[in-house]
Amino acid sequence: MNDKTTCLRVPRYDGNQQWFKGNTHIHSTASDGGWTFDQLEQAYASAGYHFLFRTDHWVASQAQRACAPTKGSLLWLDGVELDGFDEMGSYYHVVCLGTFEGIERAMGFPKALAAVREQGGILILAHPFWTGNTFDEANRWAFDGVELYNHVCQWLNGKGDARPYWHAMLTDAPGTLGIASDDAHTTASHPGWNGGWVRVQADVLTPEAIMDSLRAGRFYSSTGPEFYTISVSDAVVTASTSPVQFARLVGPKSGGRRLGSFEKVSMDTFTFEIPEDWPYAYLEIEDDCGGRAWTNTLWLAP
Repeated sequence: MNDKTTCLRVPRYDGNQQWFKGNTHIHSTASDGGWTFDQLEQAYASAGYHFLFRTDHWVASQAQRACAPTKGSLLWLDGVELDGFDEMGSYYHVVCLGTFEGIERAMGFPKALAAVREQGGILILAHPFWTGNTFDEANRWAFDGVELYNHVCQWLNGKGDARPYWHAMLTDAPGTLGIASDDAHTTASHPGWNGGWVRVQADVLTPEAIMDSLRAGRFYSSTGPEFYTISVSDAVVTASTSPVQFARLVGPKSGGRRLGSFEKVSMDTFTFEIPEDWPYAYLEIEDDCGGRAWTNTLWLAP
């Protein structure tokens, strides 16, 4: 490996930090959701969550002002979901994580998108398969990440899987984040929740720590199985997990490595050697029920 490649391959994950479970895309009665914030907190806390983002449509939340945290309660963080057409006529939904001022539907989608970017938001392209975005549209606005799995969209019409979009974005920007989310609406027609989540590495459960780790991509996404440790040294990655049937090292184009058995023999540790010429690589694990989890790319973006 040459010196240039070596200096770019800074491992993303820290083996000494704890994992906090959270969801980056939910809706309440403040927009088109069926549950209040109190109902959401009770349900998600019972499922082992530590934090949630308020991402109602065109309602820029002020969670820290609205609810004083109490012992044992969930940590609420600010966000908003924008939707609309850009100047080229392309339609988007974008989940914006952060605290924002001056966001309202009347300003229109392009100005709102620019405003949240200027205010330091994390911009996540939401459910592009369901929305009908093209790969070119996914790359147009240099989003920080994409929902590689959206639970409600998978329920509605099987269009919750956006991994091909993620790869299209990784080709242009190898640090693009991949996120699994609920997009929970908790209504009769959109009943799903706790179907896709992230586990974030952080020293403490505070808004600043969670936002910093999300921005740096120190998290993994899941629909079931869990990563416990992720260690990258030189060109080797080793992970420990909950019992899984398959483990994959996923790279660009057709690149990949795999371990596992169709005889449903489970494993909970594995190691892969990472090809030196891959511009990015991430891990995917799959349990015997078909649940999957994904790391972000294993190195920090240069």
